Amino acid sequence: MKNAKLGLAAAVLFLSSALVFGQATAVDTKTQPKTPDPCTSGHEFATTDCTLTWHGITVYGTYDVGVGYVSHGLPENGYNYEGESLVNRNGYQHRFLFAPNNLSQTGLGIRGKAEFVHDWFVVFNASTGINPQSGLLANASATQTINNGLPRDSYSIAIDGARAGQPFNDEYYAGISSKYAGTLTFGRQRALGTDTMLLYDPAGGSYAFSYIGYNGTTAGGGDTEDSRWDDALKYRLALGPAHFGAMYKFADGNGGCYSASSGWTAATCTPESAHNNAYGFNLGGKFDKFSGDLVFQHYNQAISVLNPLLGPQSLAAPYQSTTNSINTNQITGANLIGTTNTVYGIVTDNNAMMAAAKYSTEEFKVFAGYEYIWQNNPVNPLGVGASDQGGYIMSGVEDNNLDSEKLVNIWWTGAKYTFRKKTDVTFAWYQQRQNDFRVPPTCSTNPSIGNMRASCAGTLNEGSVYLDHHFTKRFDAFAGAAYSWVSGGLAIAIPHGPGVPYKSDNNLAPTVGSRFTF
Repeated sequence: MKNAKLGLAAAVLFLSSALVFGQATAVDTKTQPKTPDPCTSGHEFATTDCTLTWHGITVYGTYDVGVGYVSHGLPENGYNYEGESLVNRNGYQHRFLFAPNNLSQTGLGIRGKAEFVHDWFVVFNASTGINPQSGLLANASATQTINNGLPRDSYSIAIDGARAGQPFNDEYYAGISSKYAGTLTFGRQRALGTDTMLLYDPAGGSYAFSYIGYNGTTAGGGDTEDSRWDDALKYRLALGPAHFGAMYKFADGNGGCYSASSGWTAATCTPESAHNNAYGFNLGGKFDKFSGDLVFQHYNQAISVLNPLLGPQSLAAPYQSTTNSINTNQITGANLIGTTNTVYGIVTDNNAMMAAAKYSTEEFKVFAGYEYIWQNNPVNPLGVGASDQGGYIMSGVEDNNLDSEKLVNIWWTGAKYTFRKKTDVTFAWYQQRQNDFRVPPTCSTNPSIGNMRASCAGTLNEGSVYLDHHFTKRFDAFAGAAYSWVSGGLAIAIPHGPGVPYKSDNNLAPTVGSRFTF
C-alpha cells in the first residue's frame, strides 16, 4: 500500500512538473468555465478581480486582520490563527486584542490547470495559512505546547485545529481532471464536510462570526483536526445540476506504544501501527434558486487535543506523567515522555451525517444545515508516543474517554442581504447539543450538587451579526459581533483554586477589521 501511494504521488507530481516547465499544451477555453482574466496592470489588479496568472499558474492570497474586544478571554500568542470570539473554558478576563483571520484565513497559495490531451487537465494546488499579527505559520498545536508546564493562571489562548505549522497547512495536492470524467486528486485536502460547510454557512466559515467555522467539529465530522485529511484521494464529478464526491484517507503515522495489561512497561508494551484511515461521500445538486448537499464521513482514531496538556503543571517537571486510559495505570520511569513538542488528546472513532440547503437570489440568501455525529472509543487504541499532525507526538492518550456512545447534534441557520451589490449584512445562529454519555447517568442541573461532568448533556449557542462593505473587488471592511454561551456538560471549566481566576460560561466578541484578497 505504501508503494502504491508513493507511485500515485509520483505520477501526479510528474504531471504537475510538466505544467510548471511548460510541457503541457494550451488550455482549450471552449471546454473551461469562465474565470477572471489575468491582470495586465497594477491598476487593474487593484480595482478588478483579475488573477495573477502566468501560463496556467495562478498565485493567490488573502490578508485579513482587525481589532476586537472579548468579555472573557486570555492573553494572545503568535500561533493562534482563530482569534477568541468563541466562549473558551479557560477565558476569564475582558480585553482588547488583535483579531486575526476574521472573515478569511490569511495565507498564500499557488494553483495550476493545463490541458495535456483534449479535455484532460493537470491540476495542482498548494496553500498555507499565516497569522497576520505575527507572520508565523498557523499552528494550533503550538498554542497547546507553549502552555505545557505552566500554572493555569499563566495560560495564553490554546486552540485545536487542522493547521499545525505544516509548510502547506491548508491543502497540498495534485491530480488530473476532465469535464466529463471528473477530477481525481491526491495529497492533503479539505474534507468533504469542510467543502460543504463553507458553501452553506451564512458566515462562510468566518472565525469571528461563525461557530462552525471557528470550532471545526462540523467540518471534521466530530473533531476539528479532521477538517483536512493527509494522504487522501478525492474524486469529484458534476453532471448537469447534480454533483458527487468521494474521499479516502490512507492510514499514516505511528500508533505509539500500547498495552491492555495493568502493569505494563516500555519492554512489555506492543508498538501500534496507525489505523487512522477515513472515508466519505457527498451528493448534492441545484434546482432553480435552491441547492442542497448530503455528506457522510467516517474517521478511525480521530484525535481531539485537550487544552492544555494535563499532568505536571510546573516548570520544574520537564516530563509528562502520562496515563494509559484503558487501565488508568500511571506510566513512569523510562516511559516518561518530555513535554516539549507533545500534546495530550482524546481518541475516538467518528461517524457524521450532514445535510445543508440554501435559497439564493441576487440580493437575498437563506441558509440552513444540520449534522448528526456519533463517536465511540476506538476499536484500535492509540498508545503513548503516537504521532499527531504536523510532526507532534502524544505524551498522553485517552482511548476510553467515553463512558458510552457520544451523540452530538449541530444545527445552524442564517441569512445574508446584499445592498447595492457592495454591502452584505449577515445574521447567523448556531447550536450544538450533546447527550448524557456518563455512566452511571447521575448528572444534575443543580451545580451545587457537584456531579456535573463533561460527559453530561450540554448545549452551546452562538449568534452573530455583521456588515461587510466592498470598496473594490479586492478590498472590504467589516464590523460585527458574536455572542456565545454554554450550559451543562459543555460548560465544565477547570475547577477554581488558589491562583486560578474565575471562568465564565459566555463570551461577547465585537470585531472590526478589513480584508484584501487576490
